[in-house]
Amino acid sequence: MEPGAHELEVTIEELTNLVQDGPGGALGHVWSPARLQGAAEALSRLVAQLSATAAPMGSEELAEMLSSPAVTVLVACNADQKLWEAVVGTLTLVTFRIPSGVRAWIEDVVVDSDQRGHGVARALVMEATARARAVGARNVDLTSRPSREAANRLYARLGFERRETNVYRLDLS
Repeated sequence: MEPGAHELEVTIEELTNLVQDGPGGALGHVWSPARLQGAAEALSRLVAQLSATAAPMGSEELAEMLSSPAVTVLVACNADQKLWEAVVGTLTLVTFRIPSGVRAWIEDVVVDSDQRGHGVARALVMEATARARAVGARNVDLTSRPSREAANRLYARLGFERRETNVYRLDLS
């Protein structure tokens, strides 16, 4: 949290629970189309603040992502607002098993520009690390652009250490 800032009171919710239209049972999740659309719009609004090149997410893409057992999308909600307007931050936690153990990655951490510096990202990361620990991950990885100075300071304060590694990307477009 930035010096002199007050902490925003938010609740951290798993997005899957907010868009379900009842228990899924053996057939999987039962999604509410209206809730999926609202969630997709809320996430797209936030992700646009993180990446100028990310295309807006539609309901179908969101349903596909949420259906993956490896993906947990967390949202920070301001209790003083209506559901989708209340989403002030998001984080995606991906956990999966590989031969060397359970891995966890944090991706797409973004807090609405009007709400930054009030502890929202901290709350999201703390919830994600607790969930990663609960599924047996020994560590959590994330990447952050050097230009995201406040985010990088936060990660260091939370105990993340910079790794000496090479990150490679192959453009498949």
